[in-house]
Amino acid sequence: MACTPRGLLLAIVLLVAVAVAVVPASAKDYTVGDSSGWKPGVDYTAWAKGKPFGIGDTLSFQYSSSHSVLEVSEADHSACSASNPLRSHGDQSTTVPLTKAGTRYFICGAPGHCASGMKLAITVSGGSDSGSSSASPAMRATNTTPAAGGATTTADAGESDSSAAGTGARLATGLLFAAVGLAALMMG
Repeated sequence: MACTPRGLLLAIVLLVAVAVAVVPASAKDYTVGDSSGWKPGVDYTAWAKGKPFGIGDTLSFQYSSSHSVLEVSEADHSACSASNPLRSHGDQSTTVPLTKAGTRYFICGAPGHCASGMKLAITVSGGSDSGSSSASPAMRATNTTPAAGGATTTADAGESDSSAAGTGARLATGLLFAAVGLAALMMG
């Protein structure tokens, strides 16, 4: 089989199509508070300002055993109320995947810490799903503390698998393009 310029061009186009389909969009991992981490004395509003949080990004909370990360409602964030968290973590290293568009609210559950500034609100943009702050995106952590009601709230398979499903769809699309291109090369 001779390699024609047309065949070579088609092969290059196919390789680019497969590469684009397989390589996921670049997601960012944001360490909350940067090198300061999650502790009193950090202005988390200033830290979050201007950061383009998007679907697929993650928040990494690094903190000592005297702190916690609670995801809360907007009202509980405003009131610094830790009595009804959506999710609760105290493992000193918590990763929160940003799987839906919308505003997310976090506070430290230690008495007085939220009131002294250990609170964070971020807006996640991207996608056509407008999401809501009461949705149940998964949090990954090694030690979880059950939220009110005794149920551990760290896993929501439907949400946490969404990025894997997107990657699988891109791979399938890339393979389909490759198969069509290979067939075209063999015929022409």
